[in-house]
Amino acid sequence: METLLGLVIGIGLSAACGFRVFVPLLGISIATMTGYLTLSPGFQWIGSWPAFVAFSTATILEMAAYSIPWLDHVMDMITTPAAVVAGAMVTASMIGEMNPLLKWSLAIIAGGGTAGLIQAGTVMLRGASSATTGGIGNVLVSAGELIGSILTTLLALMIPFLCLVVVAILLFFIIRRGIRSKDKHPA
Repeated sequence: METLLGLVIGIGLSAACGFRVFVPLLGISIATMTGYLTLSPGFQWIGSWPAFVAFSTATILEMAAYSIPWLDHVMDMITTPAAVVAGAMVTASMIGEMNPLLKWSLAIIAGGGTAGLIQAGTVMLRGASSATTGGIGNVLVSAGELIGSILTTLLALMIPFLCLVVVAILLFFIIRRGIRSKDKHPA
């Protein structure tokens, strides 16, 4: 049950990484430093003061960069692969003792995949916002992504199974939207 709970928390945090890369890492750092969360072996460094300072700084810089309309698109190019890596890392950090091959396979597929799909959804949303508002509406999209990341992080840490349901619903809509978009514009 502990492994399942860790995987569920990891998937929720990975979804949060899809919205913002550093918010969930900062959340994990705070939760670990306060004793609320115990990370799997090899990931305890996330709960250290240097990591807290690094994640706090990175979160602030990420928030600032996404508030600049042209820079948000550049950030999407950078953060898309970073979100996948962060999603895999946070999922692995939540899974306790397990065969390393199985642990990292789950982390990459479930965690990295979830983060990547959520990030793809935010990229599609930002693209639609840019097309319809000339980039002016992207600040609102950015604020929504930040709020989504914070709420998803908190939900993953406090009510993980509810978070999993919310993430599953969100992924359903993102995948459905991607399929519809592909049908409208065949290659």
